[in-house]
Order: sequence, then C-alpha cells, then structure tokens
Amino acid sequence: MQPLSDLLVLDFSTLLPGPLASLFLAEAGARVIRIERPEGEDMRRFPPRFGETSAPFAALNRGKQSLAIDLKAPDALTGLTRLIEQADIVIEQFRPGVMARLGFGYEALKALNPRLVYCSISGYGQEGPRAFEAGHDINYQAIGGLLGQSLAHGRAAPLPPTLVADIAGGAMPAVINILLALRERDRSGQGCHLDIAMTDAMLAFSWYALAQGQASGRYPAGGEGLLTGASPRYGLYATADGWFLAVGALEDKFWASFCEGIGLADHLRDDRRDPAATHAAVTEIIASRPAEHWRATIEPLDCCCTVIRTLDEALADPQLTARGLLDRQVEEPGGRRMVSTPLPLAPVFRNAAPALRASPPIGDYEI
Repeated sequence: MQPLSDLLVLDFSTLLPGPLASLFLAEAGARVIRIERPEGEDMRRFPPRFGETSAPFAALNRGKQSLAIDLKAPDALTGLTRLIEQADIVIEQFRPGVMARLGFGYEALKALNPRLVYCSISGYGQEGPRAFEAGHDINYQAIGGLLGQSLAHGRAAPLPPTLVADIAGGAMPAVINILLALRERDRSGQGCHLDIAMTDAMLAFSWYALAQGQASGRYPAGGEGLLTGASPRYGLYATADGWFLAVGALEDKFWASFCEGIGLADHLRDDRRDPAATHAAVTEIIASRPAEHWRATIEPLDCCCTVIRTLDEALADPQLTARGLLDRQVEEPGGRRMVSTPLPLAPVFRNAAPALRASPPIGDYEI
C-alpha cells in the first residue's frame, strides 16, 4: 500500500525539518524532487562524509531526486513553471517573506496551480512579534517553556539530545497538516497555505504542566512536576559503575514490584509520606550495584524500569530488528552501506521497493 504514489512533492527546504517531512512522504510513495542551490544545500557539507556526500544528508534524502537551480535568477520561476503546475505539495523552510521575494510565494504559485498544498515551516510562524527572529531547536524549546520544566535554578543540566522542535514541532506537524490538506482538497478541489511554527508544538508537550498550573493557580517549577523530578517513581538513578537506570514505575503495581526488587525498606515504600527520603534511599540502593546487575534483576520484573541503552546497544536490540526499522539503507558509490533514518511509519505504508535507496547527487533531475 503506497497511498501517496500519485503525488509530486517539490521540496525547497534544507537541513532537518523539511527534508525529514518529505522523507515521510517519499517512504509512503510520493515522488520528491529537492530544489537546491547549484552548489547543493548546506546539509551536504555536514560531517562526517559518506562517500561523495554527507552522512546526515544521505540519512535524510534516500529515494529523492535533486534539481539544481538558482532561485534568484530572473528566469527561475519560468524554468520551474511546468513542475509547479504538476506538483501536489510544496515544502519550504525559509524565513517568512523570503519565498515571496524570490517570486515563489504562495499566491504566485497558487495562480499557477490552485490545487497546490503549500507548507511553510519556520521557527515562530509567518506572523507575530518573533516571526523574523533567527533560532534553532534549543531556542524554540526555550521560548516555548519546554526546557524550563526540567531545570532548577542554580543546578547544572545536560544538553537535551532530542531535537524536539525540529522533528516533533516541524517535520511531523508538517506531515500531519499536509495529509489533512490533501483530504480537504479531495472535497473542495482547492489547495491551501500551511503555516507550521516549530515553537507552537512546544506547548503540546507541556500539556500536563499546563493542566496543573491552570487548575492549581501555580505552574510547577523546574523539577517539581510528576514527570520532571518530583516523584521517586519517575527518574534517572546512577548505578555503581557510573551508568543509569531509567525508572518509570508510576502505577502502584509497578512501584510495588520495583520496591520489592531493589529491597526498599517497608516504611519508605509509601512515597507520599516523605518523597525526598524515599528518593534518597532509592538513589543509595541503585548506586550500590552496577548497571548489569539491575539489567538482570529489575528488567525481568516488568515494572517499567530499564537500564539506559547507548545508541549502538539500541541498534542491536532485537525489537528494532523485528519491527524492520533498520531495513532502509543507503549505499555510497564505493559500496559502503548505512542505515537511513528510521521512520515511525506503519509497516503497511512503507515503501516496498528494495531497501537500498541512494540519496540524490546534486542536479540528478533536469528540466
């Protein structure tokens, strides 16, 4: 089942959010043509190298094509007119107003193709006092209040490894809204302009804290939320060998099993009495044994407690293999292969073509 196999996507975006969104569409069957500068987009130069291109670029652009064109050239729009008339979806990721100045704004392309679904991804949206501000993922998380929920004043914090704003605030909302727009086009025959702001999604991730604050009159400060450090049932505990156990034993049945498994004193198991004392005791117990001890003793109890895996350990986990997440690979001209970006796409919709799908050389598609 390739539900998007009859669609053409023109992807003007760069770096992560837009290219990841078009990768979802490509995996579901859409034909994706990347519109790039003659020298190629910036991601092609990101280290490390993978053959003749960049490993990050290869991981995001399997199965796509590349059209190299100078959008500032006077005849750029004329050169792309035929493709625009045929396209179903345009994705762009410039700052607000840039595409319009280049002659490729929504109104200009709508005149050529009223059925076009035109998706703009930006940090703060097309309108508002921050619309023209520069930013990256960490800035959008900061402005949106997401980072602050796990930070306490004066306490050092690790840099979050997850590009939440780029992926869950940019790429995924873009895909969702594009599919909604296509559904509406089926009914009305008309396309539309989608304004995707990465910062907007940060409040969706704060749903619990928002509910708490509005109901109680006080939003939880950093580390005070149930899922951000206030409960001994949910957190990270250091092991004797310097690694970590992730504990998510929120429900009573899981908490009881966890307490029994680590041998927590009976008077500390009711963590409502003195959460700080319970937390301190659990911290001491977990720190007394190495990670492998807890992997062997706690994980089998099925109590939502897991020794944290490194990425290479995660890639070796049989669950990922069973789900087919590592099947999609790209191959560079020298024959070396690399797992491409795994997508949480339902298996029934994944491209059934051979797993090896190359990323496009610059300008492999010509008009």
